[in-house]
Amino acid sequence: MNIFTRLLLDLQEMSLLIARAARGLLRKPRYFPETIAQMDSIGVGSMTIIMLTGFFTGGVLTLQTYQTLASYGAVDQLGYLVGVSLIRELGPVLTALMVTGRAGSAIAAELGIMRSTEQIDALELMGLNPLRYVVVPNVLASLLALPVLTVVFDVIGIFGGYLVGVRLMGLSGGTYFGEMSNYVEMKDILGGIYKAVTFGLLIGWVCCYKGYHSRFGAEGVSAATTQAVVNASVLILVWDYFVTTVVF
Repeated sequence: MNIFTRLLLDLQEMSLLIARAARGLLRKPRYFPETIAQMDSIGVGSMTIIMLTGFFTGGVLTLQTYQTLASYGAVDQLGYLVGVSLIRELGPVLTALMVTGRAGSAIAAELGIMRSTEQIDALELMGLNPLRYVVVPNVLASLLALPVLTVVFDVIGIFGGYLVGVRLMGLSGGTYFGEMSNYVEMKDILGGIYKAVTFGLLIGWVCCYKGYHSRFGAEGVSAATTQAVVNASVLILVWDYFVTTVVF
C-alpha cells in the first residue's frame, strides 16, 4: 500500500470518527462528568506550562524587536507589535503546540492503552458506546479548553513584554498599553480565539483517532502517541496558514 492510499484511508477513518463523535453529542446519554474531568486535565493541567511559555515568549519578542524599532524611531509601536503578534499568531499556535505535546500525547496514550488492554471492548460488552464515553469527552474538552488557555497565554505574554519593555528597557507604560489599545481591534482578538477553537478540535480529533486505532502492545501505543503529536502539530501549522489567509 503506497503512502497516498494510506493517507486517503486514514482521512476516511478520521472523518467517520469525528462524524460519529459529533452525532454522539446530540444523543443521550451525555457523559458530562467525564468531559469536565478531561477539561480539568487539559486546561488546568496545562496552565503552568502555558503561563511560563507565554511569559517568556512575550519577553523574548520584546527583546528581539525593541532595538529594531529604536533604530527607526518607532519604539512607541512596541506595545502594538507585541500585542498583535501574540493575539493573532503566537498565542493560538504556541498554545496549541504546547497542549498537543502535553495533553494530546496523554490522550493518545490513554486510548492506546485502553485498546491494547481490551478495555474498549469491555465497554462495548457493558452496553456503553466507546465513542461517546471516551472520544466525545476528549474532543469536547480540548475544543473548550484551548480558547481559555490561549487567552491566558496572550495576557501573560503581554505582561512579560511589559516587564521587559517598561521595566528593563525604560519605555513608558502608558505608551506600551496606549498604542496597543489604539490599534489592536476586536477582529484580531476574535480571530485568535477562532483559531484556538479549530486547533482544539484538531488536537482532540487527531489524538483520539490515533489512540483509538492504535496497534496492540507497548510498541503500538508508543507509535500511536508519536504519530498523534507529530500529525497534530503539522496539521496545526498547515491549518494556521489557511485560517490566517481567510480571517486576516
